[in-house]
Amino acid sequence: MKIAFASDHAGYTLKQHLIELLKGRGYQIEDFGTHSEASCDYPDYAHPAAIAVESGECDLGICMCGSGNGIQMTLNKHQGIRAALCWLPELASLARQHNNANILVLPARFISEEEADKIVDAYLSAEFEGGRHQRRIDKIPVKECC
Repeated sequence: MKIAFASDHAGYTLKQHLIELLKGRGYQIEDFGTHSEASCDYPDYAHPAAIAVESGECDLGICMCGSGNGIQMTLNKHQGIRAALCWLPELASLARQHNNANILVLPARFISEEEADKIVDAYLSAEFEGGRHQRRIDKIPVKECC
Protein backbone atom coordinates (compact mmCIF):
# COMPACT_ATOMS: atom_id res chain seq x y z
CA MET A 1 0.00 0.00 0.00
CA LYS A 2 1.25 3.46 -0.93
CA ILE A 3 0.35 6.36 1.38
CA ALA A 4 0.53 10.06 0.50
CA PHE A 5 1.73 12.35 3.28
CA ALA A 6 1.44 16.13 3.51
CA SER A 7 1.73 18.73 6.25
CA ASP A 8 2.55 22.32 6.95
CA HIS A 9 5.24 23.46 9.38
CA ALA A 10 3.04 22.71 12.42
CA GLY A 11 2.64 19.09 11.35
CA TYR A 12 6.18 18.51 10.10
CA THR A 13 7.57 16.73 13.17
CA LEU A 14 4.54 14.44 13.52
CA LYS A 15 4.60 13.71 9.78
CA GLN A 16 8.24 12.65 9.96
CA HIS A 17 7.50 10.40 12.94
CA LEU A 18 4.61 8.69 11.16
CA ILE A 19 6.54 8.26 7.93
CA GLU A 20 9.33 6.44 9.77
CA LEU A 21 6.80 4.32 11.66
CA LEU A 22 4.99 3.23 8.51
CA LYS A 23 8.15 2.72 6.46
CA GLY A 24 9.26 0.34 9.20
CA ARG A 25 6.03 -1.60 8.69
CA GLY A 26 6.62 -1.94 4.95
CA TYR A 27 4.32 0.77 3.62
CA GLN A 28 5.38 2.75 0.56
CA ILE A 29 5.40 6.48 1.26
CA GLU A 30 5.07 9.51 -1.00
CA ASP A 31 5.98 12.64 0.97
CA PHE A 32 4.53 15.77 -0.64
CA GLY A 33 6.07 18.05 2.00
CA THR A 34 6.67 20.28 3.72
CA HIS A 35 10.27 19.32 4.33
CA SER A 36 11.10 21.56 7.30
CA GLU A 37 9.59 23.50 10.19
CA ALA A 38 9.87 26.79 8.26
CA SER A 39 6.55 28.62 8.02
CA CYS A 40 4.61 27.58 4.91
CA ASP A 41 1.10 27.27 3.50
CA TYR A 42 -0.68 23.91 3.82
CA PRO A 43 -2.52 24.15 0.45
CA ASP A 44 0.83 23.95 -1.36
CA TYR A 45 1.22 20.39 -0.05
CA ALA A 46 -2.41 19.32 0.38
CA HIS A 47 -3.37 19.73 -3.27
CA PRO A 48 -0.60 17.47 -4.67
CA ALA A 49 -1.37 14.82 -2.02
CA ALA A 50 -5.10 14.97 -2.85
CA ILE A 51 -4.38 14.63 -6.57
CA ALA A 52 -2.21 11.56 -5.91
CA VAL A 53 -4.98 9.88 -3.91
CA GLU A 54 -7.70 10.93 -6.36
CA SER A 55 -5.75 9.58 -9.34
CA GLY A 56 -4.91 6.28 -7.64
CA GLU A 57 -1.17 7.00 -7.59
CA CYS A 58 -1.48 6.59 -3.81
CA ASP A 59 -3.98 4.31 -2.08
CA LEU A 60 -4.64 6.53 0.94
CA GLY A 61 -3.35 9.72 2.51
CA ILE A 62 -2.37 10.98 5.94
CA CYS A 63 -2.15 14.75 6.29
CA MET A 64 -1.79 17.20 9.16
CA CYS A 65 -1.54 20.81 10.16
CA GLY A 66 -1.78 22.53 13.53
CA SER A 67 -5.51 22.06 14.11
CA GLY A 68 -6.17 19.82 11.12
CA ASN A 69 -8.94 22.12 9.95
CA GLY A 70 -7.16 24.07 7.23
CA ILE A 71 -5.60 21.10 5.51
CA GLN A 72 -8.86 19.14 5.74
CA MET A 73 -10.81 21.98 4.13
CA THR A 74 -8.27 22.14 1.31
CA LEU A 75 -8.26 18.38 0.73
CA ASN A 76 -12.05 18.19 0.64
CA LYS A 77 -12.21 20.70 -2.24
CA HIS A 78 -11.24 17.76 -4.45
CA GLN A 79 -14.34 15.86 -5.60
CA GLY A 80 -12.75 12.44 -5.14
CA ILE A 81 -11.44 13.08 -1.64
CA ARG A 82 -13.11 12.24 1.64
CA ALA A 83 -10.70 13.63 4.24
CA ALA A 84 -11.65 13.01 7.87
CA LEU A 85 -10.24 14.98 10.81
CA CYS A 86 -9.69 12.47 13.62
CA TRP A 87 -8.30 12.92 17.12
CA LEU A 88 -9.40 9.56 18.54
CA PRO A 89 -8.88 6.02 17.20
CA GLU A 90 -12.64 5.41 17.21
CA LEU A 91 -13.21 8.37 14.90
CA ALA A 92 -10.56 7.07 12.50
CA SER A 93 -12.14 3.60 12.41
CA LEU A 94 -15.59 5.03 11.75
CA ALA A 95 -14.22 7.37 9.07
CA ARG A 96 -13.07 4.31 7.12
CA GLN A 97 -15.96 1.99 8.01
CA HIS A 98 -18.83 4.41 7.34
CA ASN A 99 -17.38 7.17 5.15
CA ASN A 100 -14.66 5.31 3.24
CA ALA A 101 -12.35 8.20 4.12
CA ASN A 102 -9.37 8.11 1.79
CA ILE A 103 -7.33 10.69 3.69
CA LEU A 104 -6.84 10.76 7.45
CA VAL A 105 -6.26 14.25 8.86
CA LEU A 106 -4.57 14.77 12.22
CA PRO A 107 -4.50 17.87 14.46
CA ALA A 108 -0.74 17.89 15.06
CA ARG A 109 -0.73 20.47 17.86
CA PHE A 110 -3.40 18.66 19.86
CA ILE A 111 -2.29 15.01 19.92
CA SER A 112 0.86 13.23 21.03
CA GLU A 113 2.91 10.92 18.84
CA GLU A 114 1.56 7.97 20.84
CA GLU A 115 -2.03 9.09 20.23
CA ALA A 116 -1.27 9.62 16.55
CA ASP A 117 0.15 6.08 16.30
CA LYS A 118 -3.10 4.65 17.68
CA ILE A 119 -5.23 6.79 15.39
CA VAL A 120 -3.21 5.76 12.33
CA ASP A 121 -3.38 2.08 13.35
CA ALA A 122 -7.17 2.31 13.72
CA TYR A 123 -7.50 4.04 10.37
CA LEU A 124 -5.32 1.61 8.44
CA SER A 125 -6.84 -1.51 10.02
CA ALA A 126 -10.48 -0.54 9.42
CA GLU A 127 -12.35 -1.49 6.26
CA PHE A 128 -15.25 0.16 4.49
CA GLU A 129 -18.54 -1.58 5.30
CA GLY A 130 -20.33 -0.60 2.08
CA GLY A 131 -24.10 -1.16 2.03
CA ARG A 132 -26.13 1.83 3.18
CA HIS A 133 -22.92 3.82 3.61
CA GLN A 134 -22.11 3.57 -0.11
CA ARG A 135 -25.46 5.15 -1.00
CA ARG A 136 -24.56 8.15 1.17
CA ILE A 137 -21.04 8.44 -0.20
CA ASP A 138 -22.42 8.44 -3.74
CA LYS A 139 -24.30 11.64 -2.84
CA ILE A 140 -21.23 13.58 -1.62
CA PRO A 141 -19.70 14.82 -4.91
CA VAL A 142 -21.17 18.04 -6.25
CA LYS A 143 -23.00 17.37 -9.49
CA GLU A 144 -24.61 19.79 -11.86
CA CYS A 145 -28.13 20.48 -10.90
CA CYS A 146 -30.97 22.87 -11.38
